[in-house]
Amino acid sequence: MAIPERLGKYPITEVIGRGAMGIVYRGYDPVIKRPVAIKTIHKELIEDDDKAQSLSERFRREAQAAGTLSHPGIVSVYEYGEDGPWAYIAMEYVPGHSLREYLDRGPGFEERDVVSTMAQLLDALAYAHGHEIWHRDIKPANILVMPSGRIKLTDFGIARIESADRTRTNIIMGTPGYIAPEFYLGGVLDHRIDIFSCGVLLYHLLARQPPFRGRIEAVMHDVCYHDPAPPSTVDPGHRWPQYDAVVARALAKAPAERFQSAAAFRAAILAQYGRPLADTLSEATVISAPPLRPLGAEAGAPPVPAPASALSHSPPSTPPPTGWSPPVLKSVETELARFVGPVARVLVRRAAQQHKQLGSLASALTETIDQPRDREAFLRAVLGRSAMLTAATVGGTDSGTPTPVHTTSPALTAADIEQATRLLTTYIGPIARVVAKRAAAHGGGRREFLDELGRSLDDEAQRQRFLREAGASGG
Repeated sequence: MAIPERLGKYPITEVIGRGAMGIVYRGYDPVIKRPVAIKTIHKELIEDDDKAQSLSERFRREAQAAGTLSHPGIVSVYEYGEDGPWAYIAMEYVPGHSLREYLDRGPGFEERDVVSTMAQLLDALAYAHGHEIWHRDIKPANILVMPSGRIKLTDFGIARIESADRTRTNIIMGTPGYIAPEFYLGGVLDHRIDIFSCGVLLYHLLARQPPFRGRIEAVMHDVCYHDPAPPSTVDPGHRWPQYDAVVARALAKAPAERFQSAAAFRAAILAQYGRPLADTLSEATVISAPPLRPLGAEAGAPPVPAPASALSHSPPSTPPPTGWSPPVLKSVETELARFVGPVARVLVRRAAQQHKQLGSLASALTETIDQPRDREAFLRAVLGRSAMLTAATVGGTDSGTPTPVHTTSPALTAADIEQATRLLTTYIGPIARVVAKRAAAHGGGRREFLDELGRSLDDEAQRQRFLREAGASGG
């Protein structure tokens, strides 16, 4: 997809990530002279939505809710806008990494950093709850760790503003495993759903694994009816049993049995810690990241590190697909990046898993480039002028219509699509619905459909786990 030159008043300099709802761009505010992160929503998600509340309304509410909050532990929202086919939110550009990346990388936090992380998070939530706003999707990917060791909470995308004229039917949103039981059981929703999610996070930090795991159906059942083992008994080192009771109360099935405020939850943690609180994560824990090179940055706009809000959605690095020379793929990535930005690396590696000839690979990648002249330039750079016409016909027609797939695997059913979509949502969020719709449109049987969904996951371990949970081996 080509990078827009600007959204509203903001010149766009590059793609910095992909979130659950859309693409995150790096932009520049020409009036205040500051970098901004610009979060957009996929038009397809708005058009496909058939719920009572459209995603465009939810997207607007994200700006309205977060825009009223001014706290050092919450990512600031500057503006909501619409520009042609895009709706967007301009927000604070935050350098650093998501907590999810910390949990994926490291052996675990020491007690000092566990307490600091939770204390900072609960302080920010206490402020938001005091303004009658709750987050509804607390999870590691939405907690950003800055180079200073301070954290910020982002993505109030499904926050609800409690006021009489905005009361609507509750919609089950959020991330399975972090969603409170009352979501599933049809109970009254209030700020205590965030208390439960924070309890899940504290459990994960202490035990080095989340309390609710497995297939989505099993996770939903366990959240509602099963109490996990105390975190100190799950952790190999049996560390810090003094927090077990705190976690148990935060994870209580009934909201009335949980901590009744973020401040009370925070105080309970600090009481067990019993030492002076560190305001930041330790220097040894904080991940250092080099700045990204700007693409087409406006004159006068200084290069800045990639924001944690974008890095939290960035896929982990993976080895080159089997059968390809790394230098060849690198050259293709370099050419494609001229038209689509840094996401070229992900696009090339995904396509290279299916296409083992340079011609068919280049042809497949042209579908990610919007302008015909840019497609020609890309093919010319990768293949040379003499091979362009041949490559343009490999793997499909110029219209981009997929070639029908002939298969002997079991036929794909509506139930297969629905089950796989719900499972994929636990990995990549609401965009899974669009991914599944496109995969089903390619034709083929159940196995081919699941394989196509698996290719949306760049981490090989996640891909294999998804396929196992989806029952791909049975297809």
